[in-house]
Amino acid sequence: MTDERINLVGLSRDALEHQLTAIGEPSFRARQIWHWIYHRGARDFDGMTTLAKPLRSRLAERFTIARPEVSREQISDDGSRKWLLRFEDGSEAETVFIPEDDRGAVCVSSQVGCTLTCRFCHTGTQRLVRNLEAGEIVAQLLTARDSFGEWPTPGGERLLSNIVVMGMGEPLFNYDNVARALRIIMDPEGIAISKRRITLSTSGVVPMIRRVGAELGVKLAISLHAVTDDLRSSLMPINRKYPIAALMQACREYPGADNARRITFEYVMLKGINDSPADARALADLVRGIPAKFNLIPFNVWPGAPYACSPMPVIRRFAAILNDAGFTAPIRVPRGRDIMAACGQLRSASERERLTRLKARLAAGINDDHHPSLPT
Repeated sequence: MTDERINLVGLSRDALEHQLTAIGEPSFRARQIWHWIYHRGARDFDGMTTLAKPLRSRLAERFTIARPEVSREQISDDGSRKWLLRFEDGSEAETVFIPEDDRGAVCVSSQVGCTLTCRFCHTGTQRLVRNLEAGEIVAQLLTARDSFGEWPTPGGERLLSNIVVMGMGEPLFNYDNVARALRIIMDPEGIAISKRRITLSTSGVVPMIRRVGAELGVKLAISLHAVTDDLRSSLMPINRKYPIAALMQACREYPGADNARRITFEYVMLKGINDSPADARALADLVRGIPAKFNLIPFNVWPGAPYACSPMPVIRRFAAILNDAGFTAPIRVPRGRDIMAACGQLRSASERERLTRLKARLAAGINDDHHPSLPT
């Protein structure tokens, strides 16, 4: 049965205060509960020991601070972790921890599925189900911290130090919920991850890019992957609506971009498609005048993929040309390939398994109304 209590996870400070004053509690109570949820990592009201027991019981009758269900947690040989999360309506999305030497980033999803249909991305072969709510986005980070036991929020260095909004979906097609979630994550009295440690990646929703810089001030990453409109439109249909020239202008106007907060241009390396020396030189010319750096991504091959990964010598040559032009261009080390957690692979395995189960049920004459229909 659906829990009709209000989930406080994902509410803004003002909205949380409104819910509490509506049941007769003083406004300062919101600050106490905020601290327990986002600094201490409380998962129920019983654990909020600074509140009187009668109040905890009354809160539990009206509210919840529930996480999504962890359907599956996988750990890669390289230390990456992936969580398949099931939300209250049965929808699922994936979240990934990407390790570095002494810390790491949590890659969060903004939608269930994706509508972009980028040809090199396996995630994009899955239909869009819905946007994620702000609380469902925040809960991905809470779940990751639960898994690593990283509560309360440490005062110094921490393992889960960065956020990248690069998971399933296009975050700027769900901007309001993404913005609310990031404001909660950045709040200094809670999780307190600095905007300088948060990167939002977009395929290039040009009209929304300025708002990201003006309202959130987080780092910006652009999924570029081509230097001509013809090729980019073939790889990424969104380019037909927002072509490269408009995208580059939006990047030049991005508020707060400077040498300390350069825009990252993500570029997946596709054998014989976009990896020539001429492409590298054109790429350097394209971003000239923008505080920029590159992230060269070896293509993560998936079953039935229409492309192959550029050979490593080709990628190194490509990076050297960008370096010689004055740009930083590291080659991303693939993470989590063995658990389908690498760039462009999210939800792929779980979606195939879901469709296999559904087809088996339909073949057996079982047709449950709560199962989504098969994609056409």
